[in-house]
Amino acid sequence: MTLIADSRELAAFCERQAHAEFVAIDTEFMRDTTYWPVLCVVQIAGPDEAVAIDMLADSLDPAPLFALLTNAQVLKVFHSARQDMEIFFHLLGRLPGPIFDSQVAAMVCGFGDSVAYQTLARRLAGARIDKSSRFADWSHRPLTRRQIDYALADVTHLRPIYEKLRKKLEHNGREAWLSEEMAILTDPDTYRLDPARAWRRLKPRSTDLTFLAVLQALAAWREREAQRRDTPRNRVIRDEQLLDIAAHRPDTAEQLARTRGLRQDFARGRVGQAILAAVAEGLAVPEGAGPKPVARPESNVDAGPLVELLKVLLKLKCQEHHVAQKLVANAADLEMIALDDKAPVPALSGWRREVFGEAALALKRGELALSADGNEIALIRLFETPAARNAAAS
Repeated sequence: MTLIADSRELAAFCERQAHAEFVAIDTEFMRDTTYWPVLCVVQIAGPDEAVAIDMLADSLDPAPLFALLTNAQVLKVFHSARQDMEIFFHLLGRLPGPIFDSQVAAMVCGFGDSVAYQTLARRLAGARIDKSSRFADWSHRPLTRRQIDYALADVTHLRPIYEKLRKKLEHNGREAWLSEEMAILTDPDTYRLDPARAWRRLKPRSTDLTFLAVLQALAAWREREAQRRDTPRNRVIRDEQLLDIAAHRPDTAEQLARTRGLRQDFARGRVGQAILAAVAEGLAVPEGAGPKPVARPESNVDAGPLVELLKVLLKLKCQEHHVAQKLVANAADLEMIALDDKAPVPALSGWRREVFGEAALALKRGELALSADGNEIALIRLFETPAARNAAAS
C-alpha cells in the first residue's frame, strides 16, 4: 500500500514508525486561492516503507500522523522545511520536532546555496527526480499513479541523503552549526503571523511616522480580513493600493475611490468603510507610539570598495571551509560590517565569526590583504594593529 486514505491504515503505519530512528517527510499543498495552505498529501518514508497520505480523504482521521510528527523520539527529516513547518504549525498549533533539514545541512557541508532536492538526490543517492508533477493540482481526486510516484520520490531518496549528510556532519564536526539553524526552524515565533507586524512585508522606505502608523493599521486590517476570508492578501486589496492609501490618508469614500483600481461601489461598501476606519485608527496613534522606520545602514559611497573586498573575502573563506555563502552573510550584512565593527549581524557571532567574521574585521583593520596569483586569490596576514590588540584585550 502506497496511498493511505483510511484512518485504520494510517494508525497502523504511524504505529510502525513510532520506533524508527527517523522518518523522511514532505508535503503537497495548494495555496493559489487561499490564505492558509490547503494540505493535500503528506508523504512519509520510514526505514522499510513509504506511503502517501491523502489528507483530503473524508474517512481519514489525521491524529496518528500528528502524534508521529510531535513524537520527540523520532527525528523528522525534511528538505527545505520552512513551508512544511508553517503548515503543520497552523494545523497543530505546535511544531514537529526534532527535525533535520537536508537543504540547510547541505549548505553547511559545502553543496552550495539553497541546493535543490533533485541535485542532492543525484549526487548523494544516484537518483534522477522527475519534477513534471510539481505543479499538478493536488486537490483534485483521484490522485494519479504518476502523482503518487512523484510524491514518494520526494521522501524515498531523502533517506540516503540524510544518512550521508549526517556522516559528513559527524566527520567535519559541524553538528552544532546545523543545530543553530534548526533552532530557528523549530521556534514558533518564526511562523506566527502577527497582523501588527504585517506592514513590514511591504518594506516601506518612508521615515514619515504618520505614514507608517497608518500603513501598520491598514496592513493589520488586511491581514485579519484575509485570514477571516481565507483568501490571499492581494485579493483583499493590493500592496501598492495600501501604500497609496497610507500616503494620501483619505477620510471619505469619495477620496478613497480616487485610489487607482478602486471602484466607487467598493469605496462605499463594507470593505471601503473598514479601510477608512483603519486610516482613522492609524492617524489616532499618539506621536512616538507607532512603528519606527526599519533600520537600514546609511548609504556610504566610501564603503563601496570595502564591501567589494568583503565579498571576495566571503567567497574565499566559504570555499576554504566548504560552506554556502548564503548561510554565512548576505550583501546587506557585508555593508553593515563595512560600516560598523559591532554590527548586529549573524556573521559576527558564533561559528560564522570563526569562519568569516574575524577575518572580515582583520581586513578592515589592515591586518589582512588579498593577493592574486594567476587565477587564485590568497590571503596574506600582515601584522596585528593596536586596534586589534585593544579589541582582544576588551
